[in-house]
Amino acid sequence: MANIRKNKSAAVSLFLFIMVAALLLNTGLMVINGMNTFFDHKVEELRDPHVAIMMNQASYQSEFDEFLINYSGVKETESEEMITMNIAKFHFGDSELTTSVNIFNAEKARSIGPLHLIETLGTTSPDDIIYVPYSFHANGGYELGDNFTITYLEKDYSYIIAGFLETTIMGTTSNGVMKFMLPESSYKKLADTVDNRSYGLILSAIMEDSTQSSELLNDFTKEFPQSMEGETASEMWGLDIETVKSVNILTVNLVATILVAFSAIIVLVSLIVIRYRISNSIEDGMENIGTLKAIGYTSKQILSSILLQFLLIGLIAGILGIALSYGLMPYIGGIISSLSGLIWNTNLDISTNLVSVFLVVICIVIVTFLSAFRVQRILPVWALRGGIQTHSFKKNYFPLENTKGSVHFLLAIKSMVANARQNVMILFIILSLTFASVFSMVLYYNIASDKTAFVNLFGAEPANVMLAIKSDSNTQEFMSEIKQMDHVREVNIFDLITAKLDGQTVYTHVTENYNELKNNIVYEGRQPKHENEISISWVVSSRIHKGIGDMVEVEYGSETKKYLVTGLSQSLGNLGQVASLTMEGVQQLHSGYKGTSLYIYLDGISNKDFIKNLQSKYGNHLVDTLDLDETIVSQTGMYTAAVFAVMLMILFITVLVVVMTLYLVIKTMIIKRKKELGVMKAIGYSTFQLMNQISISFLPVILTGVAIGGVLGYYFTNPMLSILLSSAGVKRLNFIIHLPGIMLLSGGLILLSYVVSMVVSRRIKDISVYGLITE
Repeated sequence: MANIRKNKSAAVSLFLFIMVAALLLNTGLMVINGMNTFFDHKVEELRDPHVAIMMNQASYQSEFDEFLINYSGVKETESEEMITMNIAKFHFGDSELTTSVNIFNAEKARSIGPLHLIETLGTTSPDDIIYVPYSFHANGGYELGDNFTITYLEKDYSYIIAGFLETTIMGTTSNGVMKFMLPESSYKKLADTVDNRSYGLILSAIMEDSTQSSELLNDFTKEFPQSMEGETASEMWGLDIETVKSVNILTVNLVATILVAFSAIIVLVSLIVIRYRISNSIEDGMENIGTLKAIGYTSKQILSSILLQFLLIGLIAGILGIALSYGLMPYIGGIISSLSGLIWNTNLDISTNLVSVFLVVICIVIVTFLSAFRVQRILPVWALRGGIQTHSFKKNYFPLENTKGSVHFLLAIKSMVANARQNVMILFIILSLTFASVFSMVLYYNIASDKTAFVNLFGAEPANVMLAIKSDSNTQEFMSEIKQMDHVREVNIFDLITAKLDGQTVYTHVTENYNELKNNIVYEGRQPKHENEISISWVVSSRIHKGIGDMVEVEYGSETKKYLVTGLSQSLGNLGQVASLTMEGVQQLHSGYKGTSLYIYLDGISNKDFIKNLQSKYGNHLVDTLDLDETIVSQTGMYTAAVFAVMLMILFITVLVVVMTLYLVIKTMIIKRKKELGVMKAIGYSTFQLMNQISISFLPVILTGVAIGGVLGYYFTNPMLSILLSSAGVKRLNFIIHLPGIMLLSGGLILLSYVVSMVVSRRIKDISVYGLITE
């Protein structure tokens, strides 16, 4: 307690370090631990289906129900009519979103997936209200009572949002289909308005083990291959809860992992500061240690007092940090809700709290013990002489009498060399914080500013407009006509079909020439060129244990052929389970296949104007049109907000740690050099000159730390992100490393360090020659 009272400010700064580290560590661990059960608990609470198979009513066969009822592990099934809008448009966030929509009768009694409202508005007519997923509030910018318009087949359907519902399987934009509910009167009115193709049916199943949902959907696909060919005009598709869960928690886990990694850096910084504090306290209290040893205190007792000092600070700071993490959790919960469309309720997690405290405290104990162990080697006579041994001589670096240069600069360099261990500590801290800041900035830049690399991760083709044409249209003639239109730079077929590859369900891209596409997702080998070639993702490769040069068996519809693997690809889309075939390749399996999705690249015209021109000229041939740029903005908006929040948190804590570190070090330095600084003031040095000397002595160390941290961030951000995203299907990341941004960030850290060191060094003005003499 005496040591803590003697160094109050140092104890407070160390307390803050440990508190911040415990706060971040506990928050990250709680999110990671909570996400493992959060989604499963929500599925159980909402009684959502583990497998949902949706189709046009005309595609329904009674064998579908029989298959689900008789499937091993299925304990409950249900079928329900719905209105399905394959390509519906509505405003979401700051742009227009195009996605599939399933609309249900809110008043119909159902056992699976019942209506579960979070907020309701009871002041409107039941004829014009709609219930939408909670993600519309958490991420889409909607409030109760707002107007909401759905555009489908060139018709607008307007409603008032009267409630937000929770749903796990169709609640976010990332799943490709969203669930809305209407009162019975509005539902019947809409059903009378839409065409027969929009009359849909959903088959839902709950399993004893939800982890088997993907296998059930795969077996259903295999049993009824013609029903799920996956072409644009296909009228049947499915979702399983394991796939949806993986998509929904991907970004949440990434955010939590970054928090844990950054908290580890702060814990490491705290341990370095503890080691520095112990070394200083031993040097400053050398005479006291000698006196205690001389009168009979053992090294073990002195060591115990030092250990207890830092243990008390660490334990109290760790507990307070964990308590504060519960105050941060609603903010983190808001991020989780915007990504998952589900309400995150923070519950007391004693086990995670204990793990966090234990990790922090055990690290402090180990470092304190190792750092203070030198007390045992200190002889009383050395200690009483202030640590001076028989031969305590140090080399005089940069002697003033024969070294050229400014006296102020030379004195600063001499101070830097004399405090080498302290400067190594500062170097490592600045290096670590710079790397963490560059990492978060690169992540934010690629998700919020230049989205090219981020969008490419999902396997999306960066065209401007996508057309879905009718299956009876002549695709090649239609492409030729579109190419002749003004402002069209290029047109490509780019379909996505569902096929079987060595028994695994794989989402397969189809185009005529992959060299004409802008996004090459193959990172090793090449895309297929001939009709007997295929590229597969590394996720698929690891599952079937085959790679480049091997033959794989592809099943599509009722045909099966063998193909040569020519490349390995990566994609976040479809859980990384993707492959690529040429048009000639897929025609080996389906001779009449011609493609129905056209990707158009434009110059000199807005997407909306071009879509209007297309619809007026070729409206009879189109199933629908899609503004790809708008869709990308809508679907990446939630990632942007989440990563921005994390980046701000990391930058704020970086600034805080830099300020606290420099404050602690400079304050300690001024106390230790008080007599020296007083003498220098007596012979004519001004306070400002001495402040500059101290600031300049830190500048080379800070410059080196920022430079090394910036270089490490430049070269190792992509490899680290590749490791973090590997479970989602990423093998090799190529995010844009924005060099001007890194240089601006590095310059900001250097300027911050200089300003802080100057401000803290103002304590020198309180040193007076008279005060030193009277002491």
